[in-house]
Amino acid sequence: MELSLLINLFDVPGCLVVLNPVGSGNVNDTFNAIFRNTFDEHQVILQKINRKVFPEPEAIMRNLRRLTVHAHPKLLAEEEKQTADRVWQMPMIVQTKDKKDFYTDEDGQLWRVITKIPSATAFDSAQGTEHALECGAVLGHFHWLVSDLPTEQMVEPIPGFHVTPRYLRQYDETVENSSRAKELLRASTEVRRMEMFINERREFAYTLQQAMDRGELKLRMMHGDPKVNNIMIDNFTGKGTAMIDLDTVGPGLVHYDFGDALRSICNHAGEEESNLSKVVFDMNLFESFCRGYLRQARQFMTDADREYLYDSVRLITFELGLRFFQDYLAGDIYFKTQYPEQNLNRARVQFRLCESIESKERMIRESLAKL
Repeated sequence: MELSLLINLFDVPGCLVVLNPVGSGNVNDTFNAIFRNTFDEHQVILQKINRKVFPEPEAIMRNLRRLTVHAHPKLLAEEEKQTADRVWQMPMIVQTKDKKDFYTDEDGQLWRVITKIPSATAFDSAQGTEHALECGAVLGHFHWLVSDLPTEQMVEPIPGFHVTPRYLRQYDETVENSSRAKELLRASTEVRRMEMFINERREFAYTLQQAMDRGELKLRMMHGDPKVNNIMIDNFTGKGTAMIDLDTVGPGLVHYDFGDALRSICNHAGEEESNLSKVVFDMNLFESFCRGYLRQARQFMTDADREYLYDSVRLITFELGLRFFQDYLAGDIYFKTQYPEQNLNRARVQFRLCESIESKERMIRESLAKL
């Protein structure tokens, strides 16, 4: 079915005037649609949910429905407290004309339409300390919004997605069973150095899971992919306004979100840098992000939650490096690559960033204690 015919199955006021692809298309096929009538314009997002990433897209849509039904009344209740320069938002599901949350085409592909956050932009990297502060505020506010959403009402979109011990077991299986991994470990001093890096941090890999097992931390709803380009900033006020890309929202430890956001925001060099001397954890961006985050998150965060914030930043960075390295040893079967040792270099970047975080542990803990 042509996309113009498909999107007209959804209940959007006006006539379709523009339908263009947007984004990199790494997960879902995404299109921006503009509808107009005499007095109004409506912009919406049309998406096909990727079954390779989300084998049960119907469950993803049930999650999104439960999430929005829970969060939108809280957002409406907050409107009276909002100032002129900040309005919190969340995308809404646009139903089909026969009142369904999605449409399944003749090939079994699931399509959905959601509202677009108006007059707002997501950036690919931190634009400075004020931007970092707003990113922290948006993530903290999102965590507060979903902090009282019962975890049993939502399914895990990608089971075990952020559980570091799971990736450590996967790595061990690769080292033990892969002939490629064994050969690389024999032949490369660099590969053996990275193996040593992992072995020195084995016990640390269990930190958050053990804290949860002891009852110090508890499952809440987490975003799952809180990178900087999933945080919308108002074009006119510069204030954070919404989290987008909500397909990965599910039960988990909010610490993984906190750490992952800081991992991506505080490394100016990015994940592909070849000069490791440029990979440094930026304390100014860290402090700004945390100030914004904790202003919102203190509404639900416990003292025990705060105790593990440093560990979360270090752990998620170690986890991503571990995943890149395991995939390199396994033959680059998960992460896309453009040259033979790209995943090895990505792992080197994350492990170097992890070392930078470890070297600043005292400063990070002292900064967190003051906020």
